[in-house]
Amino acid sequence: MVAVVDLADVSIVRGGSTLLDSVSLRIEESDRWVVIGPNGAGKTTLLQVLGAQIHPTDGVAGLLGEVLGLVDVFELRPRIGITSAALAERIPRSERVHDVVVSASYAVLGRWREDYDELDHERADELLTQLGIGQFADRTFGTLSEGERKRVQIARALMTDPELLLLDEPAAGLDLAGREALVRTLSELSQDPYAPASVLVTHHVEEIPVGITHALLLKKGKIVAAGPVEETLTADNLSATFDLPLALTRTDGRWAARAVA
Repeated sequence: MVAVVDLADVSIVRGGSTLLDSVSLRIEESDRWVVIGPNGAGKTTLLQVLGAQIHPTDGVAGLLGEVLGLVDVFELRPRIGITSAALAERIPRSERVHDVVVSASYAVLGRWREDYDELDHERADELLTQLGIGQFADRTFGTLSEGERKRVQIARALMTDPELLLLDEPAAGLDLAGREALVRTLSELSQDPYAPASVLVTHHVEEIPVGITHALLLKKGKIVAAGPVEETLTADNLSATFDLPLALTRTDGRWAARAVA
């Protein structure tokens, strides 16, 4: 079976700086990955490669059975669902929540004159309900809390039934209650056998949902460790990634880290 993602020695160089350095990664259909690393580690750059937003400077990037550089990315991108702060900033605050989600069918932000059929509207409402925000379908995006907006973005990312879901720091900016509510939602999604393969980027192990199967630790564009989460996410690997002695614990499937003397 062809992997959802198959990166072979992928490097990204911009302005003389190496943002990714010989990264190899294989993601299967049932995998749920988390990518962890400090600021400047290359996490967002990696997600841009996986989202077919940028091409490798060196190496080969296989996505959904295609190879970047040999495929029309405008045909590839609709098969990939993405949530990110950059994308959220482009959503009109006056847009109706239902329309934020359904407009993903045309890969547009802000409805204009697109023609959607009843199945599109039903799927949008179904996703909003599944993510616990069905009651906000007729509200405007700008009136929602930050946590509610994050859920709308996930619903939008799932609208086209993608084969790969990319979540770029989905809990950023949330308070404790908002973070925990979102992590609970992501845990349900991660444990859904019908959900697409996913890659979640975060700085914090506390934001890793239950159901994550694999972890990749990045530092200065290089992989520190990658593989099944139980083997890869260790105190030693995490300490090496952040250049800080860390203790790591896991309770009821949730992780926590703290500095040690």
